[in-house]
Amino acid sequence: MTIRVLLADDQAMVRTGFRYMLEAEEGIEVAGEAGDGLEALRLAGELRPDVVLMDIRMPGVDGLEATRRLAGPGVADPLKVVVVTTFDLDEYVHAALQGGAVGFLLKDAGPALLIEAVRAAARGDALVAPNVTVRLLKHFARPALRASRRPEEEARRKGLTERELDTVRAVAEGLTNTEAAERLFVSLSTVKTHLASVQAKLHARNRVEIAAWAYRSGLMDTEGSASG
Repeated sequence: MTIRVLLADDQAMVRTGFRYMLEAEEGIEVAGEAGDGLEALRLAGELRPDVVLMDIRMPGVDGLEATRRLAGPGVADPLKVVVVTTFDLDEYVHAALQGGAVGFLLKDAGPALLIEAVRAAARGDALVAPNVTVRLLKHFARPALRASRRPEEEARRKGLTERELDTVRAVAEGLTNTEAAERLFVSLSTVKTHLASVQAKLHARNRVEIAAWAYRSGLMDTEGSASG
């Protein structure tokens, strides 16, 4: 099944480079290109691509706002958006993921990671560039945020089984479903079942939100991990 991708970037050279990398890969085609946020929104509505690769800094509507309109909370039929940018500022990463993006990459990530992010998004997974993942997720574990944990976070944690908590920890460490299955000595389908259950219980939209919750709730604290 061919994955149809929409490229949204205000630099023609960047779009050309991405097109070259993606179309060299079997099973991926570029369905359209947009040079600004408004055009990205229009083409996304017309083409309904499987994945949108979205730059942040674009004329008119920026990539963060375009992402929110295509994939954010309340969108009836959200698209899979992967933000690809030159800037790895924490506020950009956080805003992109809060806006519904299922991935965040830097433009110099290279073709292998770009293709992996597109394939992950298409199958419903999320991929955040390894060089920003840990820093991003640890943002949710800062003392000020830990101090403001709401009682319902603890209630949600108690609502998860031990196996589900183990799966959440694996996801929060950046493991893929396959790697999580190998670590926990279970099948890939079991990991997917656990993640689906966790997603429903936490009201999380994707695995990135699950990972963020793991840090925010204290599950990844040394004492939290030890006690399960």
